[in-house]
Amino acid sequence: MKKKFKALIVDDERLARKELITMLGEFEEIEIAAEAEDVPSAVKAVQKMKPDVVFLDIQMPGDSGFELLNKVDADFKIIFVTAYDEYAIRAFDINALDYLLKPINPERLEQSIERLRSGESKFTGDQRKLDYEDKLFLTINNSLKFLKVGSIISISAAGDYSDISTIEGKKGLALKSMKEWEARLPEKYFCRIHRSTIINMEYVERLEEWFNNSLRVYLKNIKDPFVISRRYVTKIKEKLG
Repeated sequence: MKKKFKALIVDDERLARKELITMLGEFEEIEIAAEAEDVPSAVKAVQKMKPDVVFLDIQMPGDSGFELLNKVDADFKIIFVTAYDEYAIRAFDINALDYLLKPINPERLEQSIERLRSGESKFTGDQRKLDYEDKLFLTINNSLKFLKVGSIISISAAGDYSDISTIEGKKGLALKSMKEWEARLPEKYFCRIHRSTIINMEYVERLEEWFNNSLRVYLKNIKDPFVISRRYVTKIKEKLG
């Protein structure tokens, strides 16, 4: 007997919900537990039904689909169903199982259900370089939050996590490696100054000489300076011109 997955469908368009319900009827392991037309009703459905998977529209009147994830403990799989194009979706760091573009392609839906069956934790498609104006959607201190790329002042390694500081004075831990940050952040603005530190060049206030041909860098809104290891000194001087 196949494992059953309780599903919640969240979409402000009634016909879109009905169409998805019809398409999901082809999969015997999917049990439609509830449907919701907005975030407030979705919150109630999540709390009552405890779904295994939520098919979530992003762009809705009032709160967006992302706001649902700020209002509940997201211990369910998320499959975004959206009219946003693929490029826009990748501007977010979504801890989602998958995303489906409207109108939904039956073959892509089947791929999503297969990911659900196999127990995959998140979508593993290609990850483009982020733009400075992009927004990330990250798990920070156990809560899902929006984070503007341009608001990040510094990122420091913290074991399996990374310690993020923003220009608004916010701090948080995110489960992302320094290698992943370095690969995705825009090189024009961000620079690695140490194996455990990346900084935003927009917020550099001054440099000063330090021991063994290293430098210290002072950043806006951060009291204590960061040390730039010798291997990165030339690189940061080039970036600062």
